[in-house]
Amino acid sequence: MKASETNLLKFLQGTKQFIIPIYQRKYSWTYAQCQQLWDDLERAAKDPQNKGHFMGSIVYIEKGLYQISSVPQLLVIDGQQRLTTLTLLILAFRQVLENSEEKVALNDRQIKNYYLVNNDEENELYHKLILTKSDKDTLFALVDKNEVKGNKSPKLLTNYEYFLKNIQNSDLSLEQILHGLQKLIIVDIALDRENDDPQLIFESLNSTGLDLSQADLIRNYILMRLEPKEQTHLYQNYWYPMEKSFGNLNESSIFDRFMRDYLTLKTGNIPRISEVYKDFKTYINTNSEIGIEAILQEISRYSNYFVYLTFSQEPDEKINEVLRDINELKVDVSYPFLLTVYDDYTKQKLSREDFIKVLRIVETYVFRRSIVSIPTNSLNKTFASLKSEIDVNSYLESLQATLVRKGSYKRLPNDEEFKLSLSIKDVYSFRNRNYLLRKLENFKRKEVVNIEAFTIEHILPQNEKLSKEWQQDLGPNWKEIQEKYLHTIGNLTLTAYNSELSDRPFIEKRNLEGGFSDSPLKLNRGLSKLETWNEKLIQERTKILSEKATEIWDYPELSSELLEKYKEQKVKKSKRKFDITDFKYLSEGKTLDLFEEIRERINRIDDSIKEDFTKLYVAYKTKKGINFVDIVPQKDKLKIFLNIKYEKTNDSKGICRDVTNVGRWGNGDVEVLLDNRNDMDYVFGLIQQSFDLQ
Repeated sequence: MKASETNLLKFLQGTKQFIIPIYQRKYSWTYAQCQQLWDDLERAAKDPQNKGHFMGSIVYIEKGLYQISSVPQLLVIDGQQRLTTLTLLILAFRQVLENSEEKVALNDRQIKNYYLVNNDEENELYHKLILTKSDKDTLFALVDKNEVKGNKSPKLLTNYEYFLKNIQNSDLSLEQILHGLQKLIIVDIALDRENDDPQLIFESLNSTGLDLSQADLIRNYILMRLEPKEQTHLYQNYWYPMEKSFGNLNESSIFDRFMRDYLTLKTGNIPRISEVYKDFKTYINTNSEIGIEAILQEISRYSNYFVYLTFSQEPDEKINEVLRDINELKVDVSYPFLLTVYDDYTKQKLSREDFIKVLRIVETYVFRRSIVSIPTNSLNKTFASLKSEIDVNSYLESLQATLVRKGSYKRLPNDEEFKLSLSIKDVYSFRNRNYLLRKLENFKRKEVVNIEAFTIEHILPQNEKLSKEWQQDLGPNWKEIQEKYLHTIGNLTLTAYNSELSDRPFIEKRNLEGGFSDSPLKLNRGLSKLETWNEKLIQERTKILSEKATEIWDYPELSSELLEKYKEQKVKKSKRKFDITDFKYLSEGKTLDLFEEIRERINRIDDSIKEDFTKLYVAYKTKKGINFVDIVPQKDKLKIFLNIKYEKTNDSKGICRDVTNVGRWGNGDVEVLLDNRNDMDYVFGLIQQSFDLQ
């Protein structure tokens, strides 16, 4: 690596070409960042004592990759946003200078030839900066003073116009602005592809994770180390189509969710959303024998399923209908399981009809639990391991049996529990109330009603001061009845005439134009025949709707013999998977901080290292599967076991303990405690010894 401080304009001078790799994100600097650059330039221009203003670094590969022409072609690894914006600033300055009578040290032609183009070259070699996709065409048009046609880059044009107006309206002369430009300093970092690791340097420069999304980091990790032809092949065939399906990854959090779900289904562990990139690297390194194209091909395939699930874009409308219902319930935690089911359906391991039924029972499982108010904090683990509990030869049946047999907080509520909870639930305050009423209204209905055109109506009004007519209908206990049933399912319906019905007596609500007798909704049919509304009728309607609910979200009808069969059957199951969430001392605080740092260092020792969360400790293994270090998280410290003989350990501080004949959870004969960051380097050195030995 060569790193040197240099003047920006001198850096751009000379015959050279900066190429933004195909996998890099599009130009994305905003008004705020451009304003900061302009403010910095103005300060540098106005202050004669200011000898230079630092703009950051530009990192590129100097040798070994693009040396096939007379023009040195430099692959930009980091700093493309900065380099592009500075180029827009120079373009704007050139434009104003061309239309001005002011004399400065450089004319507009010199600015173009020195900093924007390679004047003696032709075609693409003519331009100093080559951006990606539509960004490239827009920048070329600005440099060549051509009309921007076709697929324009809005950010480039907006920021160019911003600098143009600022220069035109500035109190500074063009000579002063040029002096400001001449004071801009960068760090020129040139890499040697044969000796430097671009990805490692890229990560170090972006270690805060503030500038790049998880999607950016993963894309760069996959493609950065490859040769150009392979980069282009993988990007165009897998990554770019995936970007388009995700809406060009403008909302990177969706991709982060997908990658978390993909890693969950592949590893059985549930990554933190902020650590998706880190866990992805670990997954890639431990599965290097598969090959990057095969992994990317699989990611692309699963991303299609994820798009179908998330955006309800399944081509089959019947399946899409179920997906819309699942999405309305907002059960993203089920996606790792549903993605595997989608893959099995695509591979024809289950029929279309069974696939729909599998989706429906997931919907039923989640909704029944929400009605019964079972806490949802265990659902992510339930769905993460659910596929391993299914017999793929009896897909639907085994799934139904598995869910029916779950107990305690993982249970699928039966009809009695479901109906009882629904009858007393405050449905009006229920998050999924619209979903519930929509499904009740449209059950077995071919002409589907869009309930978004209606509002929820309390048959018995909410007004605490009920009219005499209502008090008479309800009886002497009217206040208790109102408090008990007001927001329950038996007292709720839908109407487009909420303001007209208001607090009127029941008989008026029924007979009014647009009232219950005049309503096209099935939910109001029973009300149209009633003469009054009281506790007994509320209870009767509650029973009718609760029974209907058990048909809509039906409980699997499985015989006791069938349940016993799945209880006793030796279905091959994958080993129980554990992850970081299984360790109570790795949820937050000092122990987690120590673990994250030592974990990162261990994983960097070698690409082949495999991390394995077991029930009692975290194991780190060589490519041969041998544990070289095991970590037991404890309160405020880590207990670390090294797979090395005590007498062979080089321990100058004497902090190791011989546990050859001592009972312990981890493997290895040497124990060392890590309870503060000051010992981090020393303890890591001990771990390195164990790895080197193994």
